[in-house]
Amino acid sequence: MTETDFAFLRLLLRQRSGLALGPDKRYLAESRLSILCRRRGIESIDVLMQQVRLGRDGALEAAVVEAMTTNETLFFRDSTPFNVVRDVLLPEKLATSAGNRSLRIWCAAVSSGQEAYSLAMLIDGMADRLAGWRISILGTDISGEVLEKARTGLYSQFEIQRGLPIQMLLKHFSQRGDKWQVSERLRSMVEFRPHNLLERNDQFGRFDIVFCRNVLIYFDLPTKEKVLGLLAPRLAPDGALVLGATETVVGLATTLRPDPHQRGLYRQAPVMRPPVTSALAQRPSIGSTAAH
Repeated sequence: MTETDFAFLRLLLRQRSGLALGPDKRYLAESRLSILCRRRGIESIDVLMQQVRLGRDGALEAAVVEAMTTNETLFFRDSTPFNVVRDVLLPEKLATSAGNRSLRIWCAAVSSGQEAYSLAMLIDGMADRLAGWRISILGTDISGEVLEKARTGLYSQFEIQRGLPIQMLLKHFSQRGDKWQVSERLRSMVEFRPHNLLERNDQFGRFDIVFCRNVLIYFDLPTKEKVLGLLAPRLAPDGALVLGATETVVGLATTLRPDPHQRGLYRQAPVMRPPVTSALAQRPSIGSTAAH
């Protein structure tokens, strides 16, 4: 890949997905785009980039962006956030929302679905306490390819072995040849939709819990600010944002604050209202210049 093509690719990725590809990642780009070339029957990366530069094939451009997107995920990845949902956030919701009995969760950058299905399994484990509740889990990702896999809920033995407890496997999966498929019950709990985190999201409404884990690490500071600025309004007033262990909103989003007791958990910052000055205090005193 030429220096010019690599510079063009870096700009394309930043504009389309927010991904900040470092100048030392040319080898990574060449590796992933070589695979794309073989799948598409394109002669070389040079030819691929020439076609993308022409701007006539939106599907090819999207394929390049998808090829460069990291889709690393596994079931119950970093168990702490799931424990926080089970032990802190869901009990809070049960206490505060007994009236409307509704729970909405958004898994942003859900990749091939393991995170969303992990949450579905966790919620299913509390079925007796959540009986009669309206529960919805939304999983979104920029990659149509991984979303299609997520919808089928079909995973290899290797993927199953990464983080999934054996009791969960036996309860929620059935074997399909050399793969395992999530039960229809769990699949019905999750909706998967395409979405770019850099784009408007108000069409999704508000959520009690938003997972956006291990995504911000791939963005530069302005992009992190933009993404957090778009995510914050999607939280219900008592909602919570869950980030990765190495991610933070500090210095990036004034409308969010860290939970003092739970690492990686963020909530809506209290709205600071200016003090109300009484009308009497504003009224000029008798004998003042303003009274004449």
